[in-house]
Amino acid sequence: MSLGQLACLYLGALCLLLLPVCAAEHDQHPLMPADVPRDTNKRPNMIFILTDDQDLHMDSLSYMPHLQEHLVKKGTSYDRHYCTVALCCPSRASLLTGKAAHNVNVTDVNPPYGGYPKFVSQGFNSAYLPLWLQEAGYNTYYTGKLFNAHSIDNYDSPFAAGWNGSDFLLDPFTYEYLNATMQRNRDDPVSYEGQYSADIVARKAYGFLDEAIEARTKGDRPFWLGIAPMAPHSNNHHNERSIDGNFTEKSVTMSPPVSAERHKHLFQDVKVPRTPHFNPDHPNGVSWIGQLPRQNETNIDYNDEWYRSRLRALQPVDEMIDEVFRKLEEAGIIDETYVFFSTDNGYHIGQHRLQPGKQCAYEEDINVPFIVRGPGVASGQRTDLVSTHTDLAPTFLHLAGVDDRTMEKYNFDGQAMSLTSGFGDLDADGKHFHRRTEHVNVEMWGIIMSEGKHGQVLHPNHTYKALRLVGEDYNLLYTVWCSNEHELYDLNRDPWEMENLYTRDDNRVLSFMGTNKGSRDMDVGGSQDHESISQDESRAAFTEANQHVGYTKLSNSSHENSTVSIPRLMSRLDTLLVVLKTCKGRQCTHPWEVLHPGGDVQDIHDALNSDFDELYEIQQQRVYFEKCEKGYIAESEWPDGPKIWGEGGVGVMWDEMAV
Repeated sequence: MSLGQLACLYLGALCLLLLPVCAAEHDQHPLMPADVPRDTNKRPNMIFILTDDQDLHMDSLSYMPHLQEHLVKKGTSYDRHYCTVALCCPSRASLLTGKAAHNVNVTDVNPPYGGYPKFVSQGFNSAYLPLWLQEAGYNTYYTGKLFNAHSIDNYDSPFAAGWNGSDFLLDPFTYEYLNATMQRNRDDPVSYEGQYSADIVARKAYGFLDEAIEARTKGDRPFWLGIAPMAPHSNNHHNERSIDGNFTEKSVTMSPPVSAERHKHLFQDVKVPRTPHFNPDHPNGVSWIGQLPRQNETNIDYNDEWYRSRLRALQPVDEMIDEVFRKLEEAGIIDETYVFFSTDNGYHIGQHRLQPGKQCAYEEDINVPFIVRGPGVASGQRTDLVSTHTDLAPTFLHLAGVDDRTMEKYNFDGQAMSLTSGFGDLDADGKHFHRRTEHVNVEMWGIIMSEGKHGQVLHPNHTYKALRLVGEDYNLLYTVWCSNEHELYDLNRDPWEMENLYTRDDNRVLSFMGTNKGSRDMDVGGSQDHESISQDESRAAFTEANQHVGYTKLSNSSHENSTVSIPRLMSRLDTLLVVLKTCKGRQCTHPWEVLHPGGDVQDIHDALNSDFDELYEIQQQRVYFEKCEKGYIAESEWPDGPKIWGEGGVGVMWDEMAV
C-alpha cells in the first residue's frame, strides 16, 4: 500500500473516531421505516412508564394482569434490553441523554459524583430529551421521580428544564410510600403525608394526559408523557441528610415496600423463584460477593416477604396502566400513540447469596423489562434484538420525526431501535440476525449497600467495567473489577452465571455451539406456574436442560462447532472493553470499526481470525484499575485507548491516529 493510501486509511479512521457524522449515511439511519411523518399533526404521541428497581428475572411482570393485557399481549417485548449502569440516578441520566454513564459522568445517587446537582453541573439541564422533543414540536409532561438528590432544597436551583407540565417527587421523601412530597411546575413543594405515593403519581398522570389530549384534539402539538412511580423500590426513611455525599449505613433505613391497603391480602404464598443460583450451596463471584455467607431460613423468609411486598407495590402501577389505556381509547387516539414500559434497573433477592439490592453486573440487575405498543408494532411478540437505555432518547426522537442531521448533532452513544419489525435486520437468507448491537457496555462505581435488616451494610470498592456480548451463537458476560479480579460467564451453558471461566490456561476452551435462546428464556407472557418448587427440583431441571444447551445446530450459523481457547477469547474481550469504557458517539455502537477501520471485523467471530492474533494477544494492553474510586476518574482506569489494526497488521495507538 502506498503512503498516500495509508494516509487515507488513517485519516478515515480519525474521522470515524472523532467525527461520527463522517460515517456513511446509511449506517446512521435507525432500523425504522423511512416514512416517519414529519407533519406535527401526524406524528405519534408517546407515553413512557418507568418504574423503579423492577425485576425481569424474578417474574414480576406476570403479576401485573393489566400490563399483560394492554402491553405484553398487544405489543412487543424486548428480551435483550439492558440498562448500562444498574443504579437509579445514573441509569436515568443515561436514558434521558442517550449517553453512556462515563460521558454523562453522573455515576452515583448523591453528590459529589451523582444526583440532580451533578446532572445540572455537567450541563445536561440544557441538553436532554424533553428540550429536544420540544424543539421537535412536542408538548412534554412528566410526573414522579426524575432523579435522586432532586430535593425540597434544590428543586429550583435550577428548575428542571424542558417540561410543559411537571410534578416531581422530591427527596428526602421520594421513597416514602405514605409521605410523599411533590413539586408542580414552578410552585412550592406540597406534602401528601398519609396518601399512597403511586396513587398520587397516577392522579397527576391522568391530569397531564387529559391536558395533553385536549391540546392534541384542538390541533395542537403531539405529546410525550413520562410517568415514573417509585414502586417497587424499598421504603426509605432518611435519618440524616445524606445528599451532601456523607452517606453511611445510618443515613437511611431501608425497609420493604409498603402496600396500599387494598392490596395487603395479595400473594400470601408467593416466594422468590428458587432458581439454581438462589442461595447456592457454594459461593460464586469475586470481590465481596464471593465471600457472602449462605442465608439461613429466617433470612430467606424475610426476603420472601420483601419479594411479596414488591409485587403488591406494583399493583397500583398496574391499575394506572389500565386507566391510561382506557383514557387513550376513550379519546380515540390509541392508534396514534406509542406506549413504552420499562424500569431504570433490575433487582436481585437471594441470587448468588445477595441480599435485596441492585448494582451488580449479573443478569438480574442489568437485563430489564422493555415493552412497547403502538402503530406498526407487532402484537404479542418477543424479540431478542439487543438494545439498551442509551437507545431510548434517539428512538423517541426518531419517532418524533427528527431528521438525521439533527440526530447526528446530539452525538448519541446509542441508536434508534427497531420497533416495527421487532426482530432487527434481515440477512440475505431472510433470517433474523442483528449484528450491530451484539455488545452492551456496563459500568459501576463506588459503594453498594444491600437492603433490608439482614443486609444494610456498605460494601466499598464496588467499581467495575463489564461487557455483555450477545450473538447468534454466543452469550457472554465479562467483568473487570477495580480490585483487578475478573469474571467470565458463558450464559449459553451457564445461564445462572455460577461458573467463572476466567483463566490464563490455554487448554481451557469455550465453544460457540449454543444458541442465545438457551439462557433463562424468561416468560413475560404471564403463563408461568407460580407454585414454588424445591431447589433440588430446580437444579435437576437445570441440569437436564443443559445436557443439550450448547450443542443445538443453528440453521443460520456459519460458525458451528467452533471453539476458542479462553485466553485467546479474553484478548478480544479485553480490547473491546478498552474501546467501550471510554467510547463516545458511534464508537459505542460500532466499536469493532474503531479497532478495524477497514470494516473487515464486525463481531467477535471476525475478530478471532488468526491474522489478528498479534494485535490482540501481544500488542494490546488489558483493562486494569490503578485504584478503586467512588466515581468516574479516568486517570484511574487503564489503558486510555487501544491499538488499532493498521498497515501490515501493525498496531497503531489510538492517540497516534490524532496526530
